[in-house]
Amino acid sequence: MNQLTTEQYILGKPESSIYFPFGDDVKVFKVKHKMFATLSLGTGNEKNTGGKMAGHYCVNLKCDPDEAIMLRDIFPSVIPGYHMNKATWNTVILDGSIPSGEIERMIDNSFNLVVSNMSKKEQQSLLLHR
Repeated sequence: MNQLTTEQYILGKPESSIYFPFGDDVKVFKVKHKMFATLSLGTGNEKNTGGKMAGHYCVNLKCDPDEAIMLRDIFPSVIPGYHMNKATWNTVILDGSIPSGEIERMIDNSFNLVVSNMSKKEQQSLLLHR
């Protein structure tokens, strides 16, 4: 997936919206005002990433802590969440090395984790859109 297909997939989630609280360079995606993803272009100057992000778009996704570690072990392009809680967020580098279906699954999981922490009333309103 590239940045455009990733953004389209994320915005296809029920009631997802895009914000720019960190400037025009970082897209923040929320569901009912709760963040579940960010998308930005890596510069190569990010600390502790070994330059892996340089020139690639990267998506930060919320993740179960055990699954986050597993995904980092399986995919070299999945690293601890850059500028995020490293236990519960992963940064996925969109360098073409991860199958699109797997990235979609990670996005779905991030969305579902955020929704699962919402009130039952908020969850019900989202179910109407599925």
